[in-house]
Amino acid sequence: QGQLVEFGGGLVQAGGSLKVSCAASGSIFSMSTMGWYRQAPGKQRELVATITKDDITNYADSVVGRFTISRDNAKNTVYLQMNSLKPEDTAVYYCSLRYGLVGYWGQGTQVTVSS
Repeated sequence: QGQLVEFGGGLVQAGGSLKVSCAASGSIFSMSTMGWYRQAPGKQRELVATITKDDITNYADSVVGRFTISRDNAKNTVYLQMNSLKPEDTAVYYCSLRYGLVGYWGQGTQVTVSS
């Protein structure tokens, strides 16, 4: 229950696009708030985007208009489409699941944007 596995990180040039995915195990996915966070070297982990069970989304100011979070409850998967990537988007991206007081994290996937 609650195991999260991220896919799709990699190296991309500035201005390019990348889509990362996170597959969840268990039966609570559709009832959970899913999120993407990121942590750059020497910095704290920060919120990127969240999506509730009712598909209400929230984004960090730094990614508004460039990133889109979405979910597919039939596949227990949450996605983060990242467009117009910048070198400052370079970080390890973590998937999160929150259901009531229960929370889980994925292991992270590296996204590197070259200038």
